[in-house]
Amino acid sequence: MDVVIDSRTVETLFPITGAVENIKVAGRTIAELIRERFAPFPGDGRRIRVRGDFLPSPTLAELARNTPRPLIVRDEMDGAELLVTDFAGGEAVVLEPDAGSLRIRYPWDLLTLNEQLVGGLETDEIFGIVRDGVTIDGHIRLGRGSVILPGVYIEGNAVFGEDCKIGPNCYIRGNTATGDRCHIGQAVEVKNSLLFDRVSIGHLSYVGDSVICARVNFGAGTIVSNLRHDGRNHRWKYREEWIDTGRRKFGAVVGEGVHTGIHTAIYPGRMLPPGAETRPGDVVER
Repeated sequence: MDVVIDSRTVETLFPITGAVENIKVAGRTIAELIRERFAPFPGDGRRIRVRGDFLPSPTLAELARNTPRPLIVRDEMDGAELLVTDFAGGEAVVLEPDAGSLRIRYPWDLLTLNEQLVGGLETDEIFGIVRDGVTIDGHIRLGRGSVILPGVYIEGNAVFGEDCKIGPNCYIRGNTATGDRCHIGQAVEVKNSLLFDRVSIGHLSYVGDSVICARVNFGAGTIVSNLRHDGRNHRWKYREEWIDTGRRKFGAVVGEGVHTGIHTAIYPGRMLPPGAETRPGDVVER
């Protein structure tokens, strides 16, 4: 059985660009996660095609492996065929995605997936260095070449990639994951966020419930708010339509290569496009 992943770029994920299957969540690309759902599988020449923006649940993946007839998983919202098997034998079985499957349409879907994967850690996997004076109240995965410095407090589960520098004296809250070569520094708090490769949040900053793309640098004192004053769910504007994120707490989605000036304040639920810059003291309202 061969698992073929159809590459997808999703317009509604902007400012996150590129193929969805190459996005790394909790240390693994979505393509790797898709393939893991179907392993182990017999080498019998059959083929399963999966869209790169669709992660089937383990239950649905097992059903696709074991159904002898052709199977099509179709999203009734837009008619997209998310999973197709080319098995011979009879009329195709057509299903909708089950509740445990995830179609990655919007940036907050990546947060949902990250919460599931990081929150599900049950053991530690430490390949880097944890210095004396670090407190871990949960489970962590720490990549090779990474170091967690004294004074770091990790509350809940967290995943750190390779060649990262965490600390000293920062606060990492549950379900946070970084890519490789990231820096979270002195007096920084990061909560429930997904950081791509080469993100630097060096000094005196707060980031909550956010997605930060690759090669982003936050100037000292950059604050990302994640809670509306009225406590209502955040909405996200796509073209002229407002979409309810379903999230009471939602920070920023920051595109690749963004640089913020010191003391930048970012309103909750905001987006910074790739390559954007702010000046010292800027307030990102829209």
